[in-house]
Amino acid sequence: MSVDGWHTLLVLGGIRSGKSEFAESLVADAPTVRYVATAPAGDPEDTEWATRLAAHRARRPGSWSTEETAADPGRLVEVIAAAGPNETLLVDDLGGWVTVLLDPAHQPADDTATIAELAAAVRSSTARLVLVSPEVGLSLVPTTPLGRAFTDALGATNRAVADACDAVALVVAGQTAWLKPATSAPAHAVPPAATSPETEPGRAAAPHHAAAQPAAHQTAPHQTAPTQAVPADLGAGDVTLPEVLTPAAAPVPTPATSDEPGTGDWAAPTMALPMIATGLVIQPGMELPMPDDYTGPQAVDRLATLDIPGAGLGVLEQVVGFAAATQGTSTPRPWDSVRVLLIQGDHQGGASAGATPGESGRRARQARAGRGALARLAAENRAGLQIVEAPVAAPMEDGPALSADEVEAALRYGWRLAEQAADAGVQLLVLAACGAGAEAAAAAVLAATAGAEPPTVLGRVVTEQGEIDDTAWMVRCAAVRDALHRTRRSAREAKDVLAELGGGDIALATGVLLGATARKVPVLLDGPVGTAAAMVSRDLAGQARHWCLLPDHGGRPGVRLAADVLGLTPLVDLRLDLGEGATALAALPLLRSALTLAATLPVHPSLGGPDDSGTDDAGDRAGTGTGTGEPTGDDGSDDDRTGSGAEPDFAEPEPAGPGPTTIGSDEPVSPGRRAD
Repeated sequence: MSVDGWHTLLVLGGIRSGKSEFAESLVADAPTVRYVATAPAGDPEDTEWATRLAAHRARRPGSWSTEETAADPGRLVEVIAAAGPNETLLVDDLGGWVTVLLDPAHQPADDTATIAELAAAVRSSTARLVLVSPEVGLSLVPTTPLGRAFTDALGATNRAVADACDAVALVVAGQTAWLKPATSAPAHAVPPAATSPETEPGRAAAPHHAAAQPAAHQTAPHQTAPTQAVPADLGAGDVTLPEVLTPAAAPVPTPATSDEPGTGDWAAPTMALPMIATGLVIQPGMELPMPDDYTGPQAVDRLATLDIPGAGLGVLEQVVGFAAATQGTSTPRPWDSVRVLLIQGDHQGGASAGATPGESGRRARQARAGRGALARLAAENRAGLQIVEAPVAAPMEDGPALSADEVEAALRYGWRLAEQAADAGVQLLVLAACGAGAEAAAAAVLAATAGAEPPTVLGRVVTEQGEIDDTAWMVRCAAVRDALHRTRRSAREAKDVLAELGGGDIALATGVLLGATARKVPVLLDGPVGTAAAMVSRDLAGQARHWCLLPDHGGRPGVRLAADVLGLTPLVDLRLDLGEGATALAALPLLRSALTLAATLPVHPSLGGPDDSGTDDAGDRAGTGTGTGEPTGDDGSDDDRTGSGAEPDFAEPEPAGPGPTTIGSDEPVSPGRRAD
């Protein structure tokens, strides 16, 4: 199921209700869409029907593919069943499918069985699926046998598909009512607006959401990305997002000259951040979702009952609790679909003192070409990699790092990146960054939001030769000091801090955290940029930090302080310094291992779990002796049966040397260990 509560959705509505336009708006931001057309061609002389079909075709973006299923009603079931988890299907509509199903050319046919097959295909589909269907249950009973057969078959189809779908929406006069929300109303639950000269026919205009409803904005994908601000009246999302790369697990070595842009089997250009007006309102005090506060503790308590030989998972119990709360289940699963967002953005002025010019760009090209620590670890973890270029920040000691408009655009664009990941079924985001001066900017943000002294949160500057450059460190400290002095009378609200001190990379990362929170996608933080963004996000939506996990502090003082303020406990202390994002990926297999054990290990046999030792004397440990499950006590009683939950008699052996002969009942049991 996708993180916004559904991945299969049925959209019902009457004639000209706007149901098709609404369904199209739900998938408008998907990278690719397969449009499944079910309606037959009809009478060649019926020009009105041909005009309707032509209007539907005209609304589809050129990037969508179309598949006709009118020739065979069984073809729709095949298409849905064969769709993969990364595909998006829009079926319009089931009324046309029922018409073909009842066509005499396809008779005799078992209509009930065919409808059941369709519902089963929808229920088991791994693709993101939206189906449109007419709602005929509110009309009069038709007076003709064929009309009654159609309404009966379509009503049965709607009921079966609605039961199989995660969510059902009813569109009446252009207004949407959610009949069956899954866990919450989908983030795209916005009724389509009336057609206007600024809106393509049938496509929903981007709504302006209130702060309490920071839902995903509607987009028209696959258009040329603008490089400057777009007027607000042109709508939202007119932008192509950077390509999601799939690093190879074992890339073939390439010549040294291949570090140039455009090399590599799947190299794609890093796209500059477009300044767009999305219509999404991001402001302080937003009410975003919180993780489940019940399933997390329940999952941790469950660990004490599992058949684990030792004392348990230790600190990794936090991973199980975090995953359970964010997934909403006491038996969380390991994250299968992971995406790394690498934000590349430089800072000018003293913040970048000691940094090699062009080094961050080289790192981004290296990752795009499948080389370097980040790309290699992404390949090993089967994670996608998306590289985003943030606007360069001006010297913060001289003036604002970004303009207010650039901050707004960066926040929205980061939100949009998280939305795209959620729509693609991503279960975990890893926030990474590379940029000259990023650590100094993060230190400035931390000093402004937590009252820290810059020298205490700014890490040492290490050259490419591994030497410590104290002169460059002092220049960075001075830049942060001067910036804080310049803004001493400025407001300390989130957007003001981003504009004055944070810059494009931290603003974009903040938008990612907010968008991921809105779509219930957990985020692994790693390094100064991610933790600084988490600090800023507190004023915009305090719920964001509860969706963040910090694998390691990396030995960075700023990350340690931010983690303490945010209440994030680093899981390991490896002190890896592989670059932002790479440390989190290095720890990810360990986190997945903990979740695998929590999800697959059975309950200990002494607590009623199965004995899967593979022997026939399963009762020996409990004193049954025969392994047959029958009581073997000398007195014929059932006291020694393991399945009844009764504990066997136990005599404490005499110690070989001096010491107590018994252990007091008040002896503490180590955390996570099952009390025997």
